[in-house]
Amino acid sequence: MNGAVSDEHAAPSGSIPSPRTAADAYRVSDEQVHQARRVVADNSQSPEDLRLLLDMLGLVSSNPDLPPPVSR
Repeated sequence: MNGAVSDEHAAPSGSIPSPRTAADAYRVSDEQVHQARRVVADNSQSPEDLRLLLDMLGLVSSNPDLPPPVSR
């Protein structure tokens, strides 16, 4: 065996999504943002945890005067 991956064990092309760019944020629907916020809220342990997670995911702005990075 020469160490090469055979075609029968290779992952199908397109099975791993490519990294998202900032422009991809505009393709997120309002419903997707709402659902993401709900999932994070349902799984956070405290209000501080919720705020930190939403901020890390770009679902709220760290500055109240600015819109969140992920929005429509």
